[in-house]
Amino acid sequence: SVETTKIFSAEELKKATNNYHENLIIGEGGFGIVYKGFLSDNRVVAIKKSKLVDKSQIEQFVNEVLLLSQINHRNVVKLLGCCLETEVPLLVYEFISQGTLFEHIHHKDRSLRISWEARLKIAAETAEALSYLHSAASPPIIHRDVKSSNILLDDNYTAKVSDFGASRLIPLDQIEVFTLMQGTLGYLDPEYMQTSQLTEKSDVYSFGVILIEILTGEKALSFDRPEEERSLAMHFLSAIKVDRLFEVLEQNLGTKRNEKQLKEVANLARRCIKLKGEDRPTMKELAAELEGLRKIDKHSWVNVGSNSEEREYLLGETSGSYTYDVAIKSSVVYDSMKDHTMVAFDGGR
Repeated sequence: SVETTKIFSAEELKKATNNYHENLIIGEGGFGIVYKGFLSDNRVVAIKKSKLVDKSQIEQFVNEVLLLSQINHRNVVKLLGCCLETEVPLLVYEFISQGTLFEHIHHKDRSLRISWEARLKIAAETAEALSYLHSAASPPIIHRDVKSSNILLDDNYTAKVSDFGASRLIPLDQIEVFTLMQGTLGYLDPEYMQTSQLTEKSDVYSFGVILIEILTGEKALSFDRPEEERSLAMHFLSAIKVDRLFEVLEQNLGTKRNEKQLKEVANLARRCIKLKGEDRPTMKELAAELEGLRKIDKHSWVNVGSNSEEREYLLGETSGSYTYDVAIKSSVVYDSMKDHTMVAFDGGR
């Protein structure tokens, strides 16, 4: 970890952010502020600075350093280093230019520009990252706050899972741990909420909600829907129960051409949000199935020869014999702290 994680000085990061100038704030939440920074070697970075100085914040920031310094995966945001001179560590990440999946799904001026192919690619890459955390990392890592605002997108709209402050390592001889309830309303696993038993299937439930967001364009929790359907998971299940899947799908997904993929992804989402964790698929199974679904459509662009052409296809521009809505590059920036809700229950252990 020490070999791959640089230790920055407080002065160095202060200079990189022009003394943490408000004009360089690119993300802000209840616990911290993210600044765009310019290092002396001309690298652009994102610097996460805690708002508070208390034990929980120190633990959360240290936890993120410990976890990310030992993860090296193309779909996990890279921690470049940290500063340990301050009471709460400052965290330095690679700068991710195109903002969050949440913004691209729910900001209507952007949602129409991101094609179904791009959404399916992002879903498959996110599943691959979570599968890596659950299956390949040693010991396994449960993210514990999987949501669309914690999935960042780079210039090629490659998914980068971020924000590991709430994550937990699972001892190799255990399949579950007892924790205080923590996460974001709308994405929280109901079984975890009832028992305080955190398992890998808790991340699977949250990922299922993201799949439903991708399919419907709806938010995970909305008070605009009837009370019994404020949870997107419940709203989605109600629609499937009465065979109204295609009525709740977002309109720009090319329903007729992508019907098979849409049905399959909807079925995966339904399996992810089953009430009992043991009935849900693993992230490894989900990653394999989503990648398989992507290959169904590869015939239509098998001759695409360059990354730029591939990117145009994924973002809804012209490719082969199909024409999609044109994607306009967004100037959205990194914001992993957004829409973050922490929930604590006294009964948790």
